[in-house]
Amino acid sequence: MAISLRATSFPRTRESSPFLNRFVTRRAAFFKVNFFRKSHPLGLDDAPVGSRSKTIVRSVLETEKSTKTEKSEPPVKLIALVGKGAVSPLKSTSWEEVMLHTARRLKWVDEGYEMLVFDDEILSSNDQRALTLKQELNQTDILVLVAVTNSESVNWVKENSKSINNMICFESSSDLMNRLGGTDIGSVNNKDKEATEVVKTVGDAWERRNSDDIRFCLLVIINAYIRPVPVLQNLRSKGFSTLTCMVKNCGPQILNCLLDPNCRKALQCLNQCSPVDQVCSYRCIASYESPYFEAFSLCVLQKHNCLELDAKIPDKPYVPPMKSFRGKELCHETAEDLFVGWLGELDWSWRVVAGQNPAYDQFPCQYQLFYRGKGKLSFWYEPVFQVRTLEEKLVWRRRRYSVKRGKVPATFRFSVLDNGVVSNEFWTIVDVCDDLSWGLFHYNGAARVAGQSYTGAVLVTPDGSYPAEKEKERLQSALEKCGIKEWELFSVDNCSCENAPLGIPQGSRLHSEISITKEPDSQEKLN
Repeated sequence: MAISLRATSFPRTRESSPFLNRFVTRRAAFFKVNFFRKSHPLGLDDAPVGSRSKTIVRSVLETEKSTKTEKSEPPVKLIALVGKGAVSPLKSTSWEEVMLHTARRLKWVDEGYEMLVFDDEILSSNDQRALTLKQELNQTDILVLVAVTNSESVNWVKENSKSINNMICFESSSDLMNRLGGTDIGSVNNKDKEATEVVKTVGDAWERRNSDDIRFCLLVIINAYIRPVPVLQNLRSKGFSTLTCMVKNCGPQILNCLLDPNCRKALQCLNQCSPVDQVCSYRCIASYESPYFEAFSLCVLQKHNCLELDAKIPDKPYVPPMKSFRGKELCHETAEDLFVGWLGELDWSWRVVAGQNPAYDQFPCQYQLFYRGKGKLSFWYEPVFQVRTLEEKLVWRRRRYSVKRGKVPATFRFSVLDNGVVSNEFWTIVDVCDDLSWGLFHYNGAARVAGQSYTGAVLVTPDGSYPAEKEKERLQSALEKCGIKEWELFSVDNCSCENAPLGIPQGSRLHSEISITKEPDSQEKLN
């Protein structure tokens, strides 16, 4: 699996060092562009949309300890209006289903985020549904338009959205204009730089075509125009105090980084990313990692926390761990064996077939190595994966996580030092087939001093191929426990994976309760 660090970019010491500027800026950096455009063909077949035209999601995947919105803060109200019958590029899933799922995922961030989802068919009706939509529009904070291209719908929106301060348009008619903070973006007289930069950040994220970034788009707008979103607000620089901390404590590391080509490229690359954009940031880090960059991050972030950040591991979604394996109640030893998987029979424990997180689960050729160390409860995880760098080179990367048992079997605490920053993660074994033909692992994590929290899941098999069709129902059930739809998963490219740097330390131990053998006829048999 791809690893878990997300670094922010680093401060400027003078005008001639533009790639250091984010640490000392007053607000999160966004970038200029407009993404008004007409829908373009995606080569996707039409898919039916559910008959329900309005849905509000009140809660999703309750945690063991419910999180309450502070009484002093009113809910943030959003309305998503989608084109009837429009399909998304997310495996041809209807936009209505995508936005309904996004409404549920917004609740993981804050129970006070309430998004209603309508399709535009109701706009041509004269019944109570259209009246309800008009009433809701009078109370909404943000109107999100997705694939609204019908001329009658466009005219209806233009007529009935005049009082809405925030309106954002995706895949919709070019006659519809984005509006943020009550100002139309893209008009001749508009010179609101900050709003234009927000539009650019949102547009870039939307173009990545995944569920995490769709939710991220809405959070960016909420953060900029409604109220601070903690997971985004956390990344804002502390200004002069940040620079003072860096210069006082990390002068040699800064100088060494600036003199090293790869470290300098990493900083320059990070400066082109929004500080809240984990996908962009991690691609920079994985492309240009070096000992100098690690030393820089270790000093500035991990040792001295110059950004004064404190990200927490998300408590949502709560994912229940599997309870039994082969008819027996699951114990800690067997749960660890499920992680060890095929190692011993094969040169790896598992191979990742698909993952949910767009920043960390999409790398090619992901091998998982789980093994026991020499100590009694010592347990380790080493992911090995390829990175296609920004310079189009294929390179291998490897990390080493310390793994501790959670309170409940099939739950674990992972910790890794990744490019100078410690990431802590809570992993759950959601399901593993009795024959170990596939498994699903979920994680919630945070790089505390980098100000980043995240969630994800990986689908694994022994050979990197997708589970058999007969497993579809069980797999979907496991994904549902994670609050994940199958159409959210990224397929991992497992085509060209020669010469992976595998292997584990000498003296490592493997299975404790489960053994794996192979029959002479090559049919796998599990004892």
